[in-house]
Amino acid sequence: MLQKLGQLLSVALIAGGLKVFYSTASVNDLRWVLAPTTFFVEFVTGETFEFESYAGYMNADYSYLIASSCSGMNFFITAFLMLAVVRLWKREASWAIIPVTLVVAYLTTIVANTVRIAIAIRLHRMSPDMIWVNPEQLHRFEGIFIYFGFLLLLFVLSESMDEQSRFKDPFYLLRRSFLPLLVYWAVTLGIPIANGAYAQGKSFWEHTAFVLLTPLILILPLAVYRFMRRHAYEHWRVSRI
Repeated sequence: MLQKLGQLLSVALIAGGLKVFYSTASVNDLRWVLAPTTFFVEFVTGETFEFESYAGYMNADYSYLIASSCSGMNFFITAFLMLAVVRLWKREASWAIIPVTLVVAYLTTIVANTVRIAIAIRLHRMSPDMIWVNPEQLHRFEGIFIYFGFLLLLFVLSESMDEQSRFKDPFYLLRRSFLPLLVYWAVTLGIPIANGAYAQGKSFWEHTAFVLLTPLILILPLAVYRFMRRHAYEHWRVSRI
């Protein structure tokens, strides 16, 4: 029990340290995330980017900048917290689970960043007439949808490795899905609110609405899928009798 408490405290301290680091980090400090992200974005999109110190990675025609806000650090922290808590809360685990979850969270961040930025560039290239919503709102929705989508996928994959979690009641995974949702809300909303971000007024509350509602769009299909899978399994089991 003491070991588990020590491990959870270590996870909280690491996550807090990363958050403090990100709050003061320049784009130069974040190249360990942005450089591999940019490499894969170039590979996927065919764009070329050059690093400009204290600005970010600028593409050839100066129309798109991969800046510090594109680093996905909040996603990295959230993914690490979620994975570590899920693995440590269920059972006794060695201390090695902490660096392992850090590495998995980092690699997932690179992939999620690549997908998000590649899609953002595609949207940026579209004619304004083809976009029927506010571009800023679309960009915000796209970021939240992709980041939480990857967080949920990471959680489902983690849960699928646990034999005891399979074929339980149809709403098991839905209930469990609220863990990544709560962690996501805590990192993206809870900490900023505690730091007084609500003083920004309308823009912050608009962002809050997106953060609260967008993830629910992903959780509902997961519940339907789990229910249908359970129903198919029960039908197969009955047919075998």
